[in-house]
Amino acid sequence: MRLIRFLVAFACLALGAVVGALNRQLISIDLGVVHVPTNLGIALIVALLIGVLIGGLAIGASLVLPLRRRLARAERQQRVAPPLESRD
Repeated sequence: MRLIRFLVAFACLALGAVVGALNRQLISIDLGVVHVPTNLGIALIVALLIGVLIGGLAIGASLVLPLRRRLARAERQQRVAPPLESRD
């Protein structure tokens, strides 16, 4: 499992390096108050990273948090409720 994670991480790094190397055109990003000069490869990688982070937060908010609340509620009910059968 560790090897697979390492290979996936290495593949993502290699892909990022290729994207950065193939897109060397200079661009200027206008953020309203400031212009950020950068190259296209870096802008693409940063945009993809921001998208991954926002997607992870959305999944966390829509799936993980409700499941944690449900689990906490079930654990509370289990502590409060007496056992159904007593085995002597």
